[in-house]
Amino acid sequence: MDQNLRQTLLGMVDEARRVRASLIADGSMFQGYNGDLRAIHNSQAKALADIVDRQGWPGKSRAGEDGAAAAWMIVQQAIGLPRFMRACLEIIEAEVAKGEVPRWQMALLTDRIRWLEGKKQVYGTQFDWDDKGELNPVPIEDAASVDARRALADLVPLAEGTQQRRREAAQNGELPPGDLAARRREFEDWAQAIGWRD
Repeated sequence: MDQNLRQTLLGMVDEARRVRASLIADGSMFQGYNGDLRAIHNSQAKALADIVDRQGWPGKSRAGEDGAAAAWMIVQQAIGLPRFMRACLEIIEAEVAKGEVPRWQMALLTDRIRWLEGKKQVYGTQFDWDDKGELNPVPIEDAASVDARRALADLVPLAEGTQQRRREAAQNGELPPGDLAARRREFEDWAQAIGWRD
C-alpha cells in the first residue's frame, strides 16, 4: 500500500469535512451550494483526476480501504463537474469487478449522477425534502424491487436507510427549505447551467 497516497486522500476529505462542519455550525450549510465548499470540491476533484491519470484508480490495495473510500467521497462531492463524475463512475464500475471498490460506492455514485441528470435513481440513496417537509428518497426506478438491488449493493433496506438519513439530517440541524418551489427552481437552473441536463 502507498501510505503517501492514502494520507493525501484522507487529508483532502478531512479538509472538506472541516469546512462543512464550520458551515453547519454557522447555519449556512443548507442555504445553497457554498462557494468556498464548491471551490474545495473542484480543487480536490482535479487533484484526484491527476492521481488517476498518473497512477490509475486508488483502490483498496493501493490506498487502503479508508483511502479508497476517501477517493470515492471526493468524486461524490464533485457535483459541479459532470464529466469528471461520469468518467469516475465508469472506472469505479471496473474496479468493483476487480474487488478494489465495494459495490455500495458504485451504487451511491450511480444514484447521485442519475439524480443530478434528472433521472430516477436505482438504489434509493439520494434524498430531498418533499412537499410535506419530510426527507424522503427522490424518485426510484422500479421502486418495488429496490430492496433487492440494495442487498446486491451491500446496502441496508430502504426503510432503514431512510431512517438513517433522517437521523443524520436532524443531527446536522438540516431543515426543509422555507420556499421549496424556489429551491427546486434554483436547483434545476443550476443543473442545466452546469451541464447535468441536456
